[in-house]
Amino acid sequence: MLNPKKDPVFVTKVCMLLVIGAVAFSLGNAAFAPRVQAQTQASVDDLPSFRNLDGKIPNSDNLPQVSVGSFLRNIAETTGIYAFITDKAEMETPAGLPITVFGWQELLMVAVGFLIIYLGAAKNFEPLLLIPIGFGTVFVNIPFAGMGHAPHGMLHIIYESGVGNEFFPMIIFMGIGAMTDFGPLIANPKTAILGAAAQFGVFGTLFGISVANYLPGVAFNLKEACSVAIIGGADGPTTIYIAAKLAPHLLATVAVAAYSYMALVPIIQPPIMKLLTTKEERLIRMKQLRPVSKVEKIAFPIVVFSLSIMLLPSAAPLIGCLMFGNFIRECGIVDRLSKTMQNELINIVSIFLSLGVGSQMTPDRFLNPSSLIIVVMGLVAFAIATGTGILVAKFMNLFLKEKINPLIGSAGVSAVPMAARVSNKVGLEYDPGNFLLMHAMGPNVAGVIGTAIAAGVMIAIYG
Repeated sequence: MLNPKKDPVFVTKVCMLLVIGAVAFSLGNAAFAPRVQAQTQASVDDLPSFRNLDGKIPNSDNLPQVSVGSFLRNIAETTGIYAFITDKAEMETPAGLPITVFGWQELLMVAVGFLIIYLGAAKNFEPLLLIPIGFGTVFVNIPFAGMGHAPHGMLHIIYESGVGNEFFPMIIFMGIGAMTDFGPLIANPKTAILGAAAQFGVFGTLFGISVANYLPGVAFNLKEACSVAIIGGADGPTTIYIAAKLAPHLLATVAVAAYSYMALVPIIQPPIMKLLTTKEERLIRMKQLRPVSKVEKIAFPIVVFSLSIMLLPSAAPLIGCLMFGNFIRECGIVDRLSKTMQNELINIVSIFLSLGVGSQMTPDRFLNPSSLIIVVMGLVAFAIATGTGILVAKFMNLFLKEKINPLIGSAGVSAVPMAARVSNKVGLEYDPGNFLLMHAMGPNVAGVIGTAIAAGVMIAIYG
C-alpha cells in the first residue's frame, strides 16, 4: 500500500503517469470521434421512423403543441389559488334546493377543517375524532384532488364502505361495549331512570325542529328531524347510524355537531347543573355501591340483548353490538378479543369513520340555513337532555329515603365517561370528599342504552 509520508517521490511519479494516460486517452477518443459520428448518422438515416420529424418527439403527432406561455398559463390555472378564486359549480342543498358553489366557499370549508383540527389538537376536544374529521374536511375540499369523487376517490370509498351504512357504527359500539363497566348500573338500577330521562332532549327537540320549518330557507321532514334530534343523546355512533338510515345527506353536519357537543360537555353542562340545583342538593352524599358479582355482570348483556330482541327489534343491532362487546369483556375467557375491541379495532375504525364523516363536509351540504339550524337545535337538544336528567333526579328524591345527588342526573346523556366526570367534578367543588364518579356512571351507561332505544324507536316508526 502506498504511503505518502515514506515514499513521496514514488507517489508523485505514479500520479503523473495516471494524468498522462488520461490525457492520451482523451486525445485518441477525439481523433476517432468523427468516424463514429458518421457511422451513427448513417445508422439513423437508415431508420424511416426518424425522418422528417421537424423537431417533434416520435408518436406525439396527435398531441397539441405547447408553447412556453401556454405551459405557464396551464400551470397557473391548475393551482389551488386560481381554483379558489374562479371556481363555480351548480349543485343542490340537502333539501334539494339549487345552490351555486364558489371556490371561496371551498376555501372556507378548508378553513373550517383546520379549525376542527385546532379544536382537537390544541384544545383537546375529542381529539381522537375531531382531528381525523378535520383532515377529511380539508381533503375533500382540495381543488382537482378528487378525493371525495366516485368511484375511485379514497374518501368516497371509505364513506361507501362503512359510513354510509351501519358497518362502522356497529364496530364502534362493539368497542364501547368492551370498554364499559355496567357494574354501577347493576348495583343501583334506579339510576337507569335518569338515563331514560335524558332522552326527553331527543324527543322534545323534534317539536322544535318542526317549528323551525316556518323559518325561510329551512325545510325538514320527520326523518331529517329525527336525525337532528338524536344529537341530544350525545352519542356519536348512534347519531351516524340513524342519519345514515334516515337522512344520509345530513350525516356530516349532525355528526360534527354531536361530537362537538360531546367534546364541550365540561363547558355546556356545569352552568345548567348549577342553575337547576341548590347548594344543599349538591352536597348530598350517596352510599357506597354494593359489590356486583361476576355472574350478574355476565348475565346483564344477555338479558338486555334478549329484551331488545323481544320488545324493540329495530334497536337490537345497536344494543346487540354493545352487549356483544360487553359480554366479551365480562366472560373472561377471550381476553385477546376483548383487548382487540378496546384498542386496535375501535381505533382503526374510528380513523376511517371520522375521515368518512369529514368527506361530507362540502359547501353544498354545510353552508346553508338548514345546517345552522342543525347546530343550534343540536345544542338545544343537548341542554334539554342535561336539564331533564337533573329535574327527574330531584323528582325522584321526593319519594326516596336514600336521596340521589341531582348532579348525577346530568350524566344521563351517553357521553361516556365525560358526563360522569363532569358530575363528579362539580360535586367535588362543593364537597372535596364527595366522590360521585361511580354513582354517575350508572345513568351514564344507561344513557348509552337509552339513546340506542330512542334511535330504534325512530327507525321503527320512520325507517
